[in-house]
Parts: sequence; C-alpha cells; structure tokens
Amino acid sequence: MTEFEKKVLRTVLKIPLGEVRSYKWVAQKVGRPHAWRAVANALHKNPFTIFIPCHRVVKSSRKTGGYALGEALKKDLIKLEKKMRDVIE
Repeated sequence: MTEFEKKVLRTVLKIPLGEVRSYKWVAQKVGRPHAWRAVANALHKNPFTIFIPCHRVVKSSRKTGGYALGEALKKDLIKLEKKMRDVIE
C-alpha cells in the first residue's frame, strides 16, 4: 500500500458516522486536490471495508458513486448509519 493510499484511508476514518464527503474533498484533505480519481482507486483497494468506511465517500454531485461491495449496499450503509446517528445523538 502506498503512502497516498494510507493517507486516503486515514482521512476517510475521520468522516463522522452518518455523513458523507466527496472524492474531491478527500483529495483536498490529502494534499492532492486534483487526484479525486486516485482517491477512488485507493478506496477500491481498501482491504478493511468493515473498519474503514469508504462507503461514506460519494461523488461531488452527491450521487453514490462506485463501491467494491456494490452500489446498493453503499446506499443501504449510508441510510443505516444516518438512522444509527439519530438514535445515539
């Protein structure tokens, strides 16, 4: 795993439960503002999908975007997290 990929995963860990951020936002946070495609590729390689919530990263248009485990599951996980957040807040 490259340093860039590690930075991407560490940044994604900081996205709060039930919230989403764009690939572009992640790229800016890791210091490579135009590398949103590289961010998507790094997230696709995420070996810890249960622990590193790459499903919280969406397109700038707020459309879901891809997900290694399927776009439908990504949408369901985002909805579930919003419900969980509402319960624990």
